[in-house]
Amino acid sequence: MAQEYRHMVAIGSSFAAGPGIEPVVEPAAMRSGSNYAHLVAEALGAELVDVSVSGATTATILSEVQKTPRKRFAPQIESVSAETDLVTVTAGGNDLGYLGSVLSQGLMNRFSTTPVVGSAVRGMQRRRDLVLPDDARLQGAADGLARIVEQTRARAPRATVVLVDYLPLFDEVDAASGVLGFSPVQIRHFRRIARLLSDAYAHAAAATGAELIAASSYPSGHGVASADPWIAPLQPLRRLGGSMHPNAAGMRAVASQILAHLQELP
Repeated sequence: MAQEYRHMVAIGSSFAAGPGIEPVVEPAAMRSGSNYAHLVAEALGAELVDVSVSGATTATILSEVQKTPRKRFAPQIESVSAETDLVTVTAGGNDLGYLGSVLSQGLMNRFSTTPVVGSAVRGMQRRRDLVLPDDARLQGAADGLARIVEQTRARAPRATVVLVDYLPLFDEVDAASGVLGFSPVQIRHFRRIARLLSDAYAHAAAATGAELIAASSYPSGHGVASADPWIAPLQPLRRLGGSMHPNAAGMRAVASQILAHLQELP
């Protein structure tokens, strides 16, 4: 690694923030002190400004105040300064409603088996189609990621910008057999959305020349129901925020890939 990184900014939504992973350093953002950005900064010996917020969209990163039940967060891009030399970005999933739809479906599956509301929930499920994001939303996510890169470079011209896409929630085998209450049909649907989101990252990287960490292409064997999962399973309601997100092992895997990629840069 020819360049030394001293001033790092981490931008993103929950897959960057690390909900459910101890220690929690910003409860309102559901941000962990052991997310991939903290691990990378520690390894590099870099000062870190982590502004990732669970629920963020590309719009709240770029220009809109993000309102959470406990706090308001300024647009994350404002934390990038001229001295910033490394920026990581994981966002776009909320633009497509990706994790929200996974959690919603998981809860419906869970409640469909309960004696009190199960019948009503099963009726709702029969009337509810699994719908892929339309072309406008997909293009919006890709464009939003590209604008984040462009605005980052406008603020920090010498910064290395790394787009980090989403770890897979489910392995290929899950799509055949179903897992943890999700049916094979549901899993195949969510895997399709994940591929569309990965395509948005690829388009944004190609359009801007940003570095790309394709966490979505990591080998099988680490899905939510695997023997060595990198994804946390669906949790009880009081801990729902960390469900179906990278666990500590997943964050370590992403951090390792980022560090290896930086090592290869001229």
